[in-house]
Amino acid sequence: MSEIRKFYVYGLFVVVGMIFLFRLLYLQVLDNTYETASNSIRAIPDVPMRGQVYDRNGKLIVFNTLVYDLYVTPSKVKVADTLALCNLFKITRPKFDSLMQAARTFSYRKPSLFLRQLSKQEFARIQDALVDYPGFDYQKSSIRTYSAPTLAHALGYVSEISKKQLDEQDYPYYRQGDLVGQSGLEKFYEEQLRGRRGVRYVMQDVNGVAKGAWKDGEMDTVAMAGQNLYTSIDLDLQQYVDSLMQHKAGAVVAIEPSSGEVIAITSAPSYDPALFATRDFSKNYTALQKNPYRPLYNRAVMGSYRPGSTFKTVQALVAMQEGVIGPGSVFSHAGAPMKCHGHGGLSGVHSAIQWSCNPYFYHVFRRMIYANAEKNAFKASSIGLKKWHEYTEKFGFGQKLGVDLPSEAKGVLPSVEYYDKRIGKNQWRFGQIYSLSIGEGELLITPLKLANLAATIANRGWFKVPHLVKGVGKNNNPLPEYNEKHETGVARYYYEPVVNGMEMAVVRGTVARGAMIPGIQMCGKTGTSQNKKGKDHSIFIAFAPKDNPKIAIAVFVENAGFGGFAAAPVASLAIERYLNGHVQRKAYEAEWKNKNFLQNVILPRSQQPKPKNVAPTPLKPEATIVHQTAPKSTAVPAP
Repeated sequence: MSEIRKFYVYGLFVVVGMIFLFRLLYLQVLDNTYETASNSIRAIPDVPMRGQVYDRNGKLIVFNTLVYDLYVTPSKVKVADTLALCNLFKITRPKFDSLMQAARTFSYRKPSLFLRQLSKQEFARIQDALVDYPGFDYQKSSIRTYSAPTLAHALGYVSEISKKQLDEQDYPYYRQGDLVGQSGLEKFYEEQLRGRRGVRYVMQDVNGVAKGAWKDGEMDTVAMAGQNLYTSIDLDLQQYVDSLMQHKAGAVVAIEPSSGEVIAITSAPSYDPALFATRDFSKNYTALQKNPYRPLYNRAVMGSYRPGSTFKTVQALVAMQEGVIGPGSVFSHAGAPMKCHGHGGLSGVHSAIQWSCNPYFYHVFRRMIYANAEKNAFKASSIGLKKWHEYTEKFGFGQKLGVDLPSEAKGVLPSVEYYDKRIGKNQWRFGQIYSLSIGEGELLITPLKLANLAATIANRGWFKVPHLVKGVGKNNNPLPEYNEKHETGVARYYYEPVVNGMEMAVVRGTVARGAMIPGIQMCGKTGTSQNKKGKDHSIFIAFAPKDNPKIAIAVFVENAGFGGFAAAPVASLAIERYLNGHVQRKAYEAEWKNKNFLQNVILPRSQQPKPKNVAPTPLKPEATIVHQTAPKSTAVPAP
């Protein structure tokens, strides 16, 4: 009996021992409760590199440089010697206090950004010392780096996400301190460029010391870099156009007509995009914001200008399609309130375009407006304008084209409803809107739309929406909407007299003869946009070669006067550079580059530099005028 009792006692000890061993195995191997109880698990986001940006020839425009961002968790901070910490980070004590206050305001227990964009050298200097300062940690990040100081408006910039943007997220992807595209391509293609965030789970003890990966990294996810953008920009032409627009305000947009691809796009004055890729972002942004010449304003897609005489091409095309005139139609100057520019006799649409005859297009527009059976002049004007508007909007006016840049302006294409609201229904007629005939009045367009008009004429009646990116992730892979053709509804036959007139305008017309390109048939049309705040704006549209065109361009030079002598040189030189790869007319090029039209810009009084040692002259409170010319009547613009 005693032997049996001993067996049971031994068996009990064995069973208890087995239970303890199994429990120990479960706690240490099968279950992580013990592990997580003795260590905290910290999730470390792995921020992906943004996609890079290339030009149409494979040249790198935007890439990434590795930096380090320093984060702070206020509840964990223990600093014995604040001065030593400030010296380590190379910041002042007031700066340290303000950064800590901002971190506590955001969250006492969550990490927030403390110092951004430490270079490799800066991080190496502080890395070993961080272990002595609990509550401070770092993450790898990157900054945008640019191969050339160009395309600032088109590329856009990235900056720290705002609280409003964080709160309005549809999906909780971003967190405080993240960079996000705020303008340009960076914003439009943000979802493609940002990539996919990863995360690493690390165990750390109560002192914050890392103890290794949690579950050997089984739960970690790897960050996926953003997709690259392959643009249609020709970086060489882009930088050349930038050089032509130095000391000038305005915009240049060049398009490949057959594809709608934007070859170059400049808004002047501009700035170096690298200014927004530093820790001094706020300082640099504020300085540019205060600049009286508005370098932050993207004139190419946001600037609203009257198209001036360049719009006569549209008037001729619509009128011929409607049958109110033919290619050989002529008009006398009698009855027109606009002056002629002193040319010889006209022989049809082509010569009217060649010499940019104001009275001719006054009569063309009048005939269009009254081409109906209505006897009441007010009602007839309404009927005629409605038909004219239907045709004209097919050229892309009065609406957003859909370029892959944010903040595109619609412009203004006056409609019946527009005038009914401003003047009154059946209270207006042709005599109140005739300035539209020569691209003046209430009509407003952007340089992008005018470049698209040049491409449409080059294609003889159709266009593809202008776009800067021809491939996302891989080359020649644009968004589907950029492959669609848009027809104007004007027969190809009617484009020929307009094209011939544009060719003759360059050979012997309103364009200064110096703009002719040896060996290249360039077709162009000048325009002078009326401006109530100083000298008129100079405009020129063109395409080349005449047959099978490779480039269409629009140039605006603010406060520069007549289009043939100001905007035309930019277009002519840019076309020659793009088609030939170089410019032979060196004297012509040098003469243009030396011109400075910024001196014609009217600045607000508060931003006008005061003369030294000269008593100030009493000025009007609203503005100071620099080299101002008297505003011209909208009824008599230059061609």
